[in-house]
Amino acid sequence: MERSQVQFRRVARRTGPPVTLSFAGAPIHATAGDSVLAALLENGAFARRHEFGGEPRAGFCLMGACQDCWVWSADGGRIRACTTPVSEGMELFAEPQGMAPARG
Repeated sequence: MERSQVQFRRVARRTGPPVTLSFAGAPIHATAGDSVLAALLENGAFARRHEFGGEPRAGFCLMGACQDCWVWSADGGRIRACTTPVSEGMELFAEPQGMAPARG
């Protein structure tokens, strides 16, 4: 995504080792100590889409209270992007992966 379209801009340079994770198969670059949400927003990604209209969502409260920044890990676990620190090699998704289709 073009830097002009990102949702988050740093006001101070962070120090620490670089970390690479993936979100929906795309690489996301971050700095150790960043939250998953900060990394997503700085890279122009959205945490999920609104259930009713499909608009992009990217967290609301930024402190773990609103439930708006849930993302799913490759193992199927759900995490709050705003309170979870990044780690090297994380594989994250906007929706659960590998769920069995509903039977009717």
